Amino acid sequence: MTTNYLGEKMADTILKGGEYLIADLACEDIFTPEDFTDEQKQMGETTEQFIVNEIMPHIDEIDKQNFDIVVDGMQKCGELGLLMMDSPEEYGGLELDKASSMLVSEKVSMGGSFSVAYAAHTGIGTLPLIYYGTPEQKEKYLEKITSGEWIAAYCLTEPGSGSDALGAQASAVLSEDGKHYILNGTKQYITNGGFAQLYTVFAKIDKEHFTAFLVEKSFEGLVVGAEEKKLGIKGSSTTQIILDNCKVPVENVLGEIGKGHKIAFNVLNVGRFKLGAGVTGASKMALVEGIKYANERKQFKTPIAKFGAIKEKIADLTAKIFASESLVYRLAGDLDNKLATIEKGIDNYYEEYQKGIEEYAPECGISKVFCSEVLAKTVDEVVQIHGGYGFCSEYPAERYYRDERINRIFEGTNEINRLLIPGMILRKSMKGELPLQAEAMKAFEALMTPSFEEIEDVPFAAEKALLKNMKTLFLILAGAGVQKYMDKIADEQEILMAAADIAIQIYALESALLRAEKNYDNVSESKKELYLAAVKVFAFDAAEATGSAARKGAFYIEEGDTLTMILSGVRRFTKYDATGLLQAKRLLASASSESEKYLF
Repeated sequence: MTTNYLGEKMADTILKGGEYLIADLACEDIFTPEDFTDEQKQMGETTEQFIVNEIMPHIDEIDKQNFDIVVDGMQKCGELGLLMMDSPEEYGGLELDKASSMLVSEKVSMGGSFSVAYAAHTGIGTLPLIYYGTPEQKEKYLEKITSGEWIAAYCLTEPGSGSDALGAQASAVLSEDGKHYILNGTKQYITNGGFAQLYTVFAKIDKEHFTAFLVEKSFEGLVVGAEEKKLGIKGSSTTQIILDNCKVPVENVLGEIGKGHKIAFNVLNVGRFKLGAGVTGASKMALVEGIKYANERKQFKTPIAKFGAIKEKIADLTAKIFASESLVYRLAGDLDNKLATIEKGIDNYYEEYQKGIEEYAPECGISKVFCSEVLAKTVDEVVQIHGGYGFCSEYPAERYYRDERINRIFEGTNEINRLLIPGMILRKSMKGELPLQAEAMKAFEALMTPSFEEIEDVPFAAEKALLKNMKTLFLILAGAGVQKYMDKIADEQEILMAAADIAIQIYALESALLRAEKNYDNVSESKKELYLAAVKVFAFDAAEATGSAARKGAFYIEEGDTLTMILSGVRRFTKYDATGLLQAKRLLASASSESEKYLF
């Protein structure tokens, strides 16, 4: 049964995007990694073995930009079917569910820079054609890119337009004979740029109508620029694509003229949640590397893994990665449930399909931001665990650290995503799609009403109470912000960023909590203790992060007595009894060190 955050019954329907902020789900209603079928597990294992056997032995050569190895690896991915998971069955694809697609993305992430080429090809490189291509375009190109014969790339960013994608200056003009569009302009930071054969290029027809084009590398006027000299992901190709009177046949217009923004932004939603899966896999891999080193490295004749300072790092990272993984696969399940309601074979199938994904755009942004920042914390701590050796390229910790940094920039910077998350949710409210305003009024009533609710002595009761209070706090601040600024709230970026941080922590904590609760009765006593410990450790961090963001937001919005009242609410609604926190951290750390693996 789905209820609102106050426990009132709501309709038993699939939650809308953003609705998690005002509804409480039963744990049975989410998908978790423990729900994978044998077939999905086999797919994950096959992918992992491919990366371990075919890619990792060559990782140093790949990082030296031996792109022949990357291209060969992509072709082998094609042979294994790893490039056709999202492709329609009618074109030889597998058309798998999002949970399977996410699992494969997670496993490929073990391949360092190779995973960047893979992600760009299977995501933003392939999906525009799948979602918006004509039957003729799919017939011509899809098999080539899902088999690995051709590599695909996506050309949106320009030297003068990054986050402001619609500010692009690349132009397209119809030729006199009406057979070609002539494209001019420069595209920047194009992943797979150096070895792709098919590019999805965005340009403005007559400097006005933002439109996508399918451009072959062989087309006259397309020039591949030099490789960028990058901080990390050195084994991926990143170049400019220069359009110098590039002739593109009119039949290679992708989608509708003037509707290129739909392609650009809808495909980026997919890229964001897939990135969440990829960086979660990278976090697991880096953590294990840190644990193994901590067991080997001795100081004062003792493995550093036995020192409390190192134990705390391992425990904190384990709990964060547990939340990251829980969030990713919960979102995969939500997407699969939503997409399953769309009838296959209808004329506008992919239009409805895209609407289904767009419904969860806020959660896609959350996946990108939260999971990439968990990876950032993980690799930083893994370098720290290695000490001076973590700064040396002989150890993989150094490469993890360099490769991580880009994840908070591409697929929309984390700042842009933080603005989009509450912005999209508030727009849904203003359109009447979410009863946010009514729930905010209830939250204000809760703020002014003393609460003496006792917490039951049952597993996860304290965390459930905290989660309910965090939702109340979000509604109070969002309501106060909208009441003060109305439709101008979109211009108050600092307030939106603070609101985003609370919304992100709520989604992450709820995902981890529901996953643990769902599986708690089906595991051994020792595993139960690990679930309890992971949730407690993460809940403590979530409460602290929420309190910090809420206090900041309160000072941004209010003053005087109202400010005092809200700050009192912040203290009240982020209160969390974390008794046993140290024991929980020591349990996670000891179990991790003994097994030398990610525990969940």
